[in-house]
Amino acid sequence: MTPVLSLHDIEVSKFLAVLDTCKGNVFLVTREGDHLNLRSKLCQLVGLTQLIEGGKIAEAYIVCENKEDESKLFRFNLLGDTGEAKVD
Repeated sequence: MTPVLSLHDIEVSKFLAVLDTCKGNVFLVTREGDHLNLRSKLCQLVGLTQLIEGGKIAEAYIVCENKEDESKLFRFNLLGDTGEAKVD
């Protein structure tokens, strides 16, 4: 798996809502090379809290096992499209 999506300045709550709609594993890859499976709520808490600056993700890469998930997250990152995600 290679990094397919670079995240910059996204709204964390919307990002997590979109993640909840993903069907396959989604990995957050840090600059240091750590891989965190974001389908796990524990990894979301541990990983994202280290990357958040001012309520937004500073910089990370996403790797998806499922092509639909990759497309969904790409649309979210580029256009802010949350699709069928329930955003509070």
